[in-house]
Formats: sequence, C-alpha cells, structure tokens
Amino acid sequence: MRDNRIELVRASWKELTISISDVSLSDEGQYTCSLFTMPVKTSKAFLTVLGETLHTEGEDVTLTCSTSGSKPAADIRWFRNDREVQGQKEVNATGRSFTVKSKVHLRVDRTDDGAAYTCVVEHMTLGSLAHQVTEVLEVHYPPQVMIVHSVVSPQEGQYFKLECVSRGNPLPEPVLWTKDGGELPDVDRMIVEGRDLIITTLNKTDNGTYRCEASNQLGSNRDEFVLYVY
Repeated sequence: MRDNRIELVRASWKELTISISDVSLSDEGQYTCSLFTMPVKTSKAFLTVLGETLHTEGEDVTLTCSTSGSKPAADIRWFRNDREVQGQKEVNATGRSFTVKSKVHLRVDRTDDGAAYTCVVEHMTLGSLAHQVTEVLEVHYPPQVMIVHSVVSPQEGQYFKLECVSRGNPLPEPVLWTKDGGELPDVDRMIVEGRDLIITTLNKTDNGTYRCEASNQLGSNRDEFVLYVY
C-alpha cells in the first residue's frame, strides 16, 4: 500500500481489514480483496465518498449512501450531527452478495447550514470498525438583520451606539446605515465602525429613524430604530 493514509488494521487467514484516513473524493471507487488460493477468490466493495455540497434555503435535497458486495446485506444508519435520523433503505441481491442503498430526503433551511450528515455502514465482519462517510451541508440564505442599542433612555451629551447584527450566507458585508431615508447628516459625530453606528455626543437633532440594511447574493433585509433624545 503506497498511500500512507491506508493502514492495515487486521490480517488473518480469514479476514483482511484496512482503514483510510482523511478520505477525499478521489478515494471513491471499487475496492477488491483477493485471496490467492487455487482458484483465486476475490470480493469487491464500492466506496462512495460524500463531500461538502452547496445548497440554497428551501431546496429539496436527497442524500444517498450505498454499499455493495456484502454478504449478508449490510445495514446503513444515518446521523445528523449526533442525532440518528431515519433513512429509506433499499436492498438488492447481486449474485451471491447484496447491494444496499439508503436515502435521506430533506428541505434545507438556514438551520441546516454546517450540519453534518453521516452515513454509517455496519456489517458483522466489521465488528466495531463500522465504515462511515460524512457530508457537511453548506446552505446559502438571505440576511437576517436586527439593530441592538446600548442605552435605554438616551440623554443629550451621551455616547450612543447602535449595533447592526446581520446573519446570512454568504455573510452580508458591509452593512449600510441611513437616517430618515438619507445619508447620515453629521459624519463628524456619526461614525460607522464595521457594523456599528456610533454617535459620539447626542443632541436633539439626532432624533429620527435609523436604518441598517444588509445584502448578499440572495437578497437584502433591514431593521429600523427610532431614536428619541431626552
């Protein structure tokens, strides 16, 4: 075995087990185990490698895991992060061995962004060394925006900060601050730092509606805050 990622785990007169670390898409394909008797005996298995796939919120997604060449039929289980989820399993006989396929259907939303779906293949010959592959979902979704303020009852002369909390994938950056539908009127006192709008010294001319808007390739969103200086 020339690849250092492939390790011989167990070898005996009746069993040969290997493990593959840092699995990549190039590892996908058919693997053959040969026993050099007269005649030579061989057994084959097909490895399917799942990777990170990009989806859009609201999209219907089907994850498929399959294994072939087992006897008796292997069992396939699915996990979303650490929680087991139900898959739809299909078993087909191919000669003296079995091909097992399992699918998970879901409509993805922003809560699925970063979720790891793991397919675990179990078989009596594997013992505790169940085979598994994982796909991490990346879900793109439009921004969510919320303005958080630092002072409950703003007073004249105070320092005041509005924070624009925006989430989305891709990350909506930068954000746009406006006052009463137009540009910020006093750039000397009204300073934009990243996502924050800072008013260094409040006065009553600052009264009005402040809006933060965030955009990415999937859309835009905004939130408003009405400032009244006492």
